[in-house]
Amino acid sequence: MTLLNNHRTRRRRLGVAATAAGLLAALLTAGPAVATPDPGDAPVTPEKVSKSQAAEARAAIADGEIPGQDEVVHSDNIRHLANIPKDALPGTNSDLAFQGRYAFAGNYDGFRIFDISNPKAPKTVSQVLCPGSQNDITVSGDLLFLSTDSSRSDNSCSSTTQPATEKSSWEGMKIFDISDKRNPKYVAAVETACGSHTHTLVPERKNVYVYVSSYSPSATFPDCQPPHDGISIIKVPRKAPQKAAVVGFPVLFPGEGADGGGNPGGPTNPGVSKTTGCHDITVLPSKDLAAGACMGDGILFSIKDPENPKIIDQVQDNVNFAFWHSATFNQKADKVVFTDELGGGGAATCNEAVGPNRGADGIYDIVGKGDKRKLVFKSYFKIPRHQADTENCVAHNGSLIPVKGKDIMVQAWYQGGISVWDFTNSSKPKEIAYFERGPLSTTTLATGGSWSAYYYNGHIYSNDIAKGFDVLRIDDRRTDPAKWNRQSELNVQTQPDYFD
Repeated sequence: MTLLNNHRTRRRRLGVAATAAGLLAALLTAGPAVATPDPGDAPVTPEKVSKSQAAEARAAIADGEIPGQDEVVHSDNIRHLANIPKDALPGTNSDLAFQGRYAFAGNYDGFRIFDISNPKAPKTVSQVLCPGSQNDITVSGDLLFLSTDSSRSDNSCSSTTQPATEKSSWEGMKIFDISDKRNPKYVAAVETACGSHTHTLVPERKNVYVYVSSYSPSATFPDCQPPHDGISIIKVPRKAPQKAAVVGFPVLFPGEGADGGGNPGGPTNPGVSKTTGCHDITVLPSKDLAAGACMGDGILFSIKDPENPKIIDQVQDNVNFAFWHSATFNQKADKVVFTDELGGGGAATCNEAVGPNRGADGIYDIVGKGDKRKLVFKSYFKIPRHQADTENCVAHNGSLIPVKGKDIMVQAWYQGGISVWDFTNSSKPKEIAYFERGPLSTTTLATGGSWSAYYYNGHIYSNDIAKGFDVLRIDDRRTDPAKWNRQSELNVQTQPDYFD
């Protein structure tokens, strides 16, 4: 494709081979910060790559196979409208949520609120310093929810990192009042088993249910050992969020032994993660469905009773999937896309050596009716551009682009950039647009790139780990109908019925 910004043509090679609630958060404005970001939540230290890998990266740049260091390139149907660099929060940028004219951007040191009424010139409304990885973020009405999945000295926004073995360690969910976007207030905290790596909202009129996903990846977390085979469910009264509390811990993987009934790993694919919890859950309330990406398992379950989700089907991929990371339904709820975060997001997996099927998306059709529905694998999708061995790249967070009769989504791939792709034919997915930057470094594997890339009210918004907040516009006949679709609120893991 022709690249608008530098008129170069990039070669496209396909791959082969709860206390202290009510404390005010520290609000950062143009003045000095009143608290210090926690160095324990800083981005991963860059790792040196071999001399041959560094030489290959430089050669690929010289040959035009990959963009130059920090160079922006994109397909001719994508426009890059704005970039807002990181400011008072130096930590890793994470997830995004939207409400009206505002975007809410998570960061390992807290969160930032943008006014996006003019997408070409977003303005910072407020920045809240509240360290606690990974600060996965959602909003509902006047409430904002923030996940804490690192051992903290307490549940306040001035807490510090401490060993998980300390009895006073705290992890869980923080809740803020955002009725005044310029002055968010911390109003409640709920401690949950194994903390909260991510969370998903199931909103109702009087209450908000929060599905908390967490897991135990290794023995380095002694407070979170198997069996950890379910999810925490928090019930939050909208008019009294200070009364938020865990109302259940449904077991999703019933079975015998320490690993429950989840994937125990195996010799076929030694990289597969044993299932000791879920990484992320996406709900489709209009269909009473949820899809769980749970380490070694992909699950489909009913949420007719939000306090008692019920498994409908459960699948594994011991050949290519290493870590089931996230899920996206199509609008008809007859397909679901699962992502494989091979390497945990910190590795270079978009290269010839890894190939096209690992660190990719897995597309599944949902066949049958009711509780007899099954997940049927159809194909993999991975971006068709190789990245340097100094670039962390793997399938990550994305959302549907609401086009009636089509299944199109935009997705983040860390330093692989942002991809727009069509899976209307679930056996033959294809990319239709892309945006990316060249490597942060040609000598070290430095963590960066787009963590989340979501479509909201006519534009694509991306939270880049290192470079900040990006706004993009896609102009393509295949996606143009989506520009007329408007949402008043969007938490991507709570998928709306776009055409209701």
